Amino acid sequence: MEISAQIDPKKPVVIAGPTASGKSALALQIAQVQGGVVVNADALQVWDCWRVLSARPSLADEAAAPHLLYGHKSPGQDYSVGHWLRDLAPVLADHAAGGPRPIIVGGTGLYLSALTEGLAEIPATPVQVRALADRRLAAEGAAALLAELDPATAARIDPLNPARVQRAWEVQAATGRGLAAWQDDTPPPALPLSACTALVIEADRDWLAERIDRRFDLMLAEGALDEVRAVLPIWESGALWAKAIGAPELVAHLHGEVDLATARTLAQAASRQYAKRQRTWFRSRMRDWHKIMRP
Repeated sequence: MEISAQIDPKKPVVIAGPTASGKSALALQIAQVQGGVVVNADALQVWDCWRVLSARPSLADEAAAPHLLYGHKSPGQDYSVGHWLRDLAPVLADHAAGGPRPIIVGGTGLYLSALTEGLAEIPATPVQVRALADRRLAAEGAAALLAELDPATAARIDPLNPARVQRAWEVQAATGRGLAAWQDDTPPPALPLSACTALVIEADRDWLAERIDRRFDLMLAEGALDEVRAVLPIWESGALWAKAIGAPELVAHLHGEVDLATARTLAQAASRQYAKRQRTWFRSRMRDWHKIMRP
């Protein structure tokens, strides 16, 4: 993927792509050829407990070029797209003042869309509202929460994504205003598309599925099970940090609920489903990004 020569070395670069598509390798290549700092835009790679299972850059990669916002949060800490944008702001400001060019890379579509399109400044959800939403989702399901949303939000949100439905319900319950209304008042983006080189990797489904399956086997060989074993004493299935793809399946194995072969198969299937959701987001929200076809 020799595209470095086609990229403006003065502009920030933003790279999106599904899991296992080679986006981190591309970011590192650009940094080594043109210079710059690689900045994480993956919601799972922020957690310090998941180097192997989240496919964070290796120690060798980190030695080859500067990397930022990887593994800087610990389980139990709060983290959101708003936190990530605030962490990224000094990096963008440093570049504007003549510092290194950021090469922002990740598979979390919400982070990248918020960066290039803007993020609604919604007040934090009170703890009691979040707790009520958790209880209702568990007892009644997402459909009950969806039915209570204002029409504009209900029409805009993915009804098959319980986390998104719950988030919209929490915003409405806490602020008295629908999520769609907040989104419509979104301020200007921190890094508009006109100010960066925006790349999105599009991968053949079968090619990607094979890479996902092969990579999970490599993760197991490199110690993914030990990573999961280390967090068993503090495991919370609903926690943000516990959403690492493959972690719930390996926890089930360590609890004696399934054998390792079954956990492996289930984790690989979960990874493929995650990649499918990513590709759907990218096709919907990143039509104006420059496409890189793989393989």
